[in-house]
Amino acid sequence: MSTLTVWKFNTATGAENALTKLGDLQKQQIVQVLDAAIVSWPQGRKSPKTNQAFNTVGAGALGGAFWGMLFGLLFFAPLLGVIVGATAGAISGKFTDYGISDNFIQDVQSKVTEGTSALFLLTGQVTVDKVSAAFAPEEKGELIQSNLSTEQETKLREDFGSEV
Repeated sequence: MSTLTVWKFNTATGAENALTKLGDLQKQQIVQVLDAAIVSWPQGRKSPKTNQAFNTVGAGALGGAFWGMLFGLLFFAPLLGVIVGATAGAISGKFTDYGISDNFIQDVQSKVTEGTSALFLLTGQVTVDKVSAAFAPEEKGELIQSNLSTEQETKLREDFGSEV
């Protein structure tokens, strides 16, 4: 079973710094990162910068299509207003099929704002308290989490999974 987690940081560089630490944690088998993406929203920008954190080619990787749709729904559709309302509603409904609820989406939208960053992770095995403790005290991440059921994970991989 995979877990989709979002770690929100109070600086625009916190997520990138945290991703670096995850490499060490992965070597220690504290976390198994299947896929990752970063949102950075520097002060003074109207919208965040988003990117897939690394090119994953292994089992479990979701690829750019998933991250692009999720980030579009989270950060760019609200900026476009009612013109895309029906489309955003349809996409939002589709993400519910994957275990990503409206509450999860609203929580991320309200917390990841200008001057902050977020690390989006799809993980397998993870010891959450050890991951949290590894992040620097000045950039302590706030965990926003969405567990995926086996069926939701399978559907997500079928629709967005990278070729193995």
